[in-house]
Amino acid sequence: MRLLKLVPDDTNIAFLKWRNVAMAIGVSMIIASLALTFVRGLNMGVDFVGGQSTRVEFSKPVDITDVRNKADAIGIGEATVQEFGSANEVLIRTPVPKGGDDSANAAADKLRAGILKAYPDAKVGSVDTVSGKVSGELLQTGALSLALAMLAISIYIWFRFEWQFGAGALFALFHDVSLTFGFFALTQLEFNLNIVAALLTIIGYSLNDTIVVFDRIRENLKKYRKMDMTALLDLSVNETLARTVMTSLTMIIALVALLIWGPAVIFGFTAAMLLGLFVGTYSSVYMAAPWLIWLHVKSDSFVPVDGGIGTAERVADDGARV
Repeated sequence: MRLLKLVPDDTNIAFLKWRNVAMAIGVSMIIASLALTFVRGLNMGVDFVGGQSTRVEFSKPVDITDVRNKADAIGIGEATVQEFGSANEVLIRTPVPKGGDDSANAAADKLRAGILKAYPDAKVGSVDTVSGKVSGELLQTGALSLALAMLAISIYIWFRFEWQFGAGALFALFHDVSLTFGFFALTQLEFNLNIVAALLTIIGYSLNDTIVVFDRIRENLKKYRKMDMTALLDLSVNETLARTVMTSLTMIIALVALLIWGPAVIFGFTAAMLLGLFVGTYSSVYMAAPWLIWLHVKSDSFVPVDGGIGTAERVADDGARV
């Protein structure tokens, strides 16, 4: 039985031919994402802004304005209402009342009773309560974890390869994180601790794909010391293309299934992961690899000055040995 091959062995796609166009698109997307994030802002969840969050499911789609007015009339503070997953499911967020746990529980019970009185067919889910102090600490910790993860990754690649590789990998990770922030600013999906976990996972996936490409580039730098750098990068990307396609395809199947049939509580996480899968693969080829050219890395850049080659070298075009 013949094995299924999604990518032929003799694949030779000139990826780096379009590096300038791809980089221009990537930088434009980064700028647009950052602008969206600062201008429109993120829809911060209770984890980061504090308050009480209540999920309510109705038997049929409801008017968000009507739900907000009825929630405000209950008298526990100004309510923020938004769709959550589907048209007949909403998320109601209200301020945390002063007075500790007893007051918070009383406010949750009052909201539940008021919603059930206005909508007898509604199903009121769990109520999540986070104080302002805790939410501030979670926001700082989440931001710090993202920054430290990216810094540690760039240092690792610097020592594992060379500093030029670390610069390319760091820019690729910045591209991936920026686009994810822009996506959540555009869609206004709730940004909570689940999304921070998704961002860390995206960083890990993008790094894994980037290191696979970088490792093949380093191997080819040792073998093809007279090959043009652009051709060497294209060769390396094509040699790892089958692995990239198979890994991405299996993850896409799982994530699409979760996105369609998975629980609403992980919808944002799944959407972020699916986006990160595409931007992470794109950045490994078009954000990380071209930096080696722009930082003037050549096929003989890392050859020891005082050491002989020792072994026969393979030349790019005609296969001659020197």
